[in-house]
Amino acid sequence: MKLISKIICLLPLKFCLAFGRGLAALIWIFLPAKRKRIATENIRRCLNVSPEECNRIARESTIQCGAIFMEVLSFPKLKDTMQSHVKVIGLEHLTRYKNSSERGAVIMTCHSDNWELMGGAFAQNGIPLVGVAKKQKSEGADKFINEFRTLIGMHITYRSGVREMYKMLDEGHFIGLIMDQDVGRDDGVVVKFFNQATNFVTGAASMSRFRKIPIFPAFMHKNSDGTHTLEIFPPLQVQKTSDKHADIKAMTQQLATLIEEHIKKYPDEWFWLHDRWKSMRLEFEPEEVRKFNLELGIRNEE
Repeated sequence: MKLISKIICLLPLKFCLAFGRGLAALIWIFLPAKRKRIATENIRRCLNVSPEECNRIARESTIQCGAIFMEVLSFPKLKDTMQSHVKVIGLEHLTRYKNSSERGAVIMTCHSDNWELMGGAFAQNGIPLVGVAKKQKSEGADKFINEFRTLIGMHITYRSGVREMYKMLDEGHFIGLIMDQDVGRDDGVVVKFFNQATNFVTGAASMSRFRKIPIFPAFMHKNSDGTHTLEIFPPLQVQKTSDKHADIKAMTQQLATLIEEHIKKYPDEWFWLHDRWKSMRLEFEPEEVRKFNLELGIRNEE
């Protein structure tokens, strides 16, 4: 992979991105029908679009992964040109807080556009970012991606490294959390997402409440010229009352709504292939789901 990266870095980036998309388009043809159905069903459930548009969005969402992969392989080159490749809006929200507090904060985002590149953009703009990663099954692949993440300035910890995260928060680092993937029922809280009861991870809200630190929502989207725009929003603070669960659920709902709004704005760029409602389908009883729907004010059950 490192050898391929060296070759990629010698070639024009636009050519590499086009090649990556072409390769992913070929992979889409041979993608298992079950995986395609997951993507199109997710889109059908979330967006009011025709079956043809569902297929188009699913295909485009998958094909963009080829360009994302090429950008990751280009990290050795992009780290020196990051500011021209990723335009950052709202950086002042982070720098203002960074200059006024000794503690770090949480940056919340989702799997939209190139989330790996987003981490590099933060790091190259002076934000000491800790990326929370899932350990890859292949030891070689895990080592490769983490070396490249470190190359562009991120510090990487695994999801199990909670103590390290809190330690680095106290040292002034910012913890980057990607919140949109499904989790087991014991690791999340059920909130409303695309008018459906959805199990959401609570890490951002829990950290914010426990350490009394803000959460900065941030999302990235692709520009027509192949560059990206990273937008950072004003900070959110978890309300701390006597009801810890309610505090965490209220903030998680607010973050889920922000993610939903971004996906609706850039539907082609979200990772629809993920089986987002798997835990709701397999780990919750139908009676429980109906109860959640009632509590969340969801009328159209499926």
